[in-house]
Amino acid sequence: MEESVQSQHMLAAIDLGSNSFHMVIARLINGQIQIIDQRGEKVQLAAGLSSKTGISEEAQQRALDCLQRFAEPIRDLHRYQVTVLGTNTLRAARNSREFIQKANKVLGFPIEVISGVEEARLVYLGVAHTLADDDGKRLVIDIGGGSTEFVIGERFKPKALESLHMGCVSYTDRYFSDGELNESNFSRAIAAARRELQVIKGRYRFIGWENTVGSSGTNRAVSRVLQNYGLSDAGIDSAGLNRLKKLIIESKHIDKLELQGIKDQRLKVMPAGVAILIAIFKELSIDNMSYSDGALREGALHDLIGRAKHEDVREKTVKNMQSRFVVDTAHALNVRNTALKLLQSSAEKWKLDEPEFKNWLTWSADLHEVGLSIAHNQFNKHGAYLIQYCDMPGFSKSVQETISLIVKHQRKKAIVSEALDISKSSRRVITRLIILLRLAILFHQGRSPDGDAVILPKIKVNKFSVSLEFPEGYLEAHPMTAMNLDAEKNYLDGICYELKYK
Repeated sequence: MEESVQSQHMLAAIDLGSNSFHMVIARLINGQIQIIDQRGEKVQLAAGLSSKTGISEEAQQRALDCLQRFAEPIRDLHRYQVTVLGTNTLRAARNSREFIQKANKVLGFPIEVISGVEEARLVYLGVAHTLADDDGKRLVIDIGGGSTEFVIGERFKPKALESLHMGCVSYTDRYFSDGELNESNFSRAIAAARRELQVIKGRYRFIGWENTVGSSGTNRAVSRVLQNYGLSDAGIDSAGLNRLKKLIIESKHIDKLELQGIKDQRLKVMPAGVAILIAIFKELSIDNMSYSDGALREGALHDLIGRAKHEDVREKTVKNMQSRFVVDTAHALNVRNTALKLLQSSAEKWKLDEPEFKNWLTWSADLHEVGLSIAHNQFNKHGAYLIQYCDMPGFSKSVQETISLIVKHQRKKAIVSEALDISKSSRRVITRLIILLRLAILFHQGRSPDGDAVILPKIKVNKFSVSLEFPEGYLEAHPMTAMNLDAEKNYLDGICYELKYK
């Protein structure tokens, strides 16, 4: 069936938070976002999160039920139109991968777990697009269920990004689990949050900012209550927070807490959120904070638009890494171009025609020598480590792991089976991309600056074989290439792929 013009301009972003799941569906019109549907459910994925067993069965079921409802309005969209982001709980839980496999099947789109720093970047992007385009620095604070993000930025550019392990759900479990609302529980929660803030306090206050903006559920709920009860003149301030704390304590128990305009599920985590806010105001010397409707999911939408406009932050990240680790960019470009030519010839037969597979191969080629900045010996392993653990704006943790795996296996043995926590289909895709990158590197062993001078063979692939056909007499005239192909044949035999060449 022919795809409608309208669906081509649709975008969707889903935020799998530790407290709530949110989905926003938008239409892109002349480069501008028009929100057409927003949904949110209090899933509380982090509630009862155990360091031993991970996400509880009850929480998993709540999440899957929610995703089943989210799946219906986006089922006709393509993968490039939808982004699904997992945050702190999916970063931390022992059984995160098992849950994600279930959730992927229910939702029909892959979930990407992002780092805390990447979460902070997207939060800032979402907030920045809701505010006046001024020149002043702003501090954006987003209190989630399991983590709190802090970003200092100017206009659309973040200058400092941080994610701390404190959130309204995790602090509820830790300091308000008995349901008692008293000065003691508040004091313990505030003290713990103040300790967490010591990590960023000095640096953030040194950078400075002109105004403070809060985003997401906790800040929205606090702002609403302060205004409804006349506890603050404007926005959120220290005096209003202390009055709100006193009002909460007067209820004595969470079951008796009632706040006008706040739903029961939000009420359960409200005391912890207020405690975290009080700590933030004290440690960072904040007088007043306004609220913005922009958040992670809105930032993710704008990030999708940037990719569609070829303003992909991931490209900038790769170039910055090349510069930082002194990569030979001319050689990397030659390897990339050859790898993509090989991909073009083998994509259909090897089922590598998804745009994301092309991206993985491109970035792997660009960064395949990033480890040389550390040492030549086992540079592929050094490069894999850097790619997996560096902060890489725009990249999810799973994509970083994938690129890391491809780079790690660019030379000598390619034992992809060691990655036991990836699916069989993913392992097959990654293995085939590794083969294409290895061949591209082999063809450019002379490191000639003129990439077009390299004679490429015709390539044909079958399920578990690769056939290369060179011009007549080429291998006789290039004995080093022939010798390297002999070695490569032995390496690929080890992963059950046959390499034939003539």
